[in-house]
Amino acid sequence: MRLRCAVLDDFQRVATEVADWSSVAERVEVVSFDAHVDDEDALVAALAEFDIVVTLRERVRFPASLISRLPRLKLLVASGMRNSVIDYAAAEAHGVTVCGTASSSTPPVELTWALLLGLARGIVEESNALRTGGPWQSTVGADLNGRRLGLLGLGKIGSRVAQVGLAFGMRVSAWSQNLTEERADEVGVERAPSKEDLLRDSDFVSVHLALSERTRGLLGPAELALLKPTAYLINTSRAAIVDQDALLAALHEGRIAGAGVDVFDVEPLPADHPMRTAPRLLATPHLGYVSQANYRTYYGQAVENIQAYLAGAPVRRLP
Repeated sequence: MRLRCAVLDDFQRVATEVADWSSVAERVEVVSFDAHVDDEDALVAALAEFDIVVTLRERVRFPASLISRLPRLKLLVASGMRNSVIDYAAAEAHGVTVCGTASSSTPPVELTWALLLGLARGIVEESNALRTGGPWQSTVGADLNGRRLGLLGLGKIGSRVAQVGLAFGMRVSAWSQNLTEERADEVGVERAPSKEDLLRDSDFVSVHLALSERTRGLLGPAELALLKPTAYLINTSRAAIVDQDALLAALHEGRIAGAGVDVFDVEPLPADHPMRTAPRLLATPHLGYVSQANYRTYYGQAVENIQAYLAGAPVRRLP
């Protein structure tokens, strides 16, 4: 009998198209799930007959309680080489091999700028008005040249966002708890004296920090109150870094000019989630990693991991 492989959250139905699965076709039957399943009982029912699961990023949690209820599961392949929602100890205890794939930082950099530029120039509002016979020009775009871009985080993604800002002629500053003058100088940006200074001085603030206990809720009501009423906030990192209720309040009360958000406290967003109707918000459904090149890497290396596992060869193990 062939092993059965479940590919989760294949929303665009492309997992078997962007990669060549023929090398494992004789030994593995691949089944793609294009709808998100979150409830643990529903996951157990859906995955009970599968030996291999390919999971997209950190979309589905694999706690000990779930892993223990999937006795057939032997190989769990996650896209990316960092995943905080898999219980690795439980996987090991139940004989489940956990592995990952490479992931490019380029797509989230590009999406950050898509959101920032879309907000600054009112792209969605103006495009909708043009298509529906609305007013001809109703917004006045915010300039980038000479304005200050404040980056929370100057790692792989933040530093590349900084380079684009510099190319636009922006003044770029950055802050994080571990940022040094040497690192800021290396990237060619200013090191803000404090988080508060960065928030007060910036015209655009973009979040590029990993989620941890130190960064969870980093931007709460007091921090958002420091932003200028003309400032824009961009978050393509993790929703929990920004207090969602505080952000919604700032948007509804017009205390900031707008926000560009790609990450949410619940994903996919429920139909009645307040983020769906918030004013001054340009939102995308967590597209930061979603690109043709990244998907080719995710699913291509998923196939390689499955091949290696079947051959008894090393896989790209997590963590």
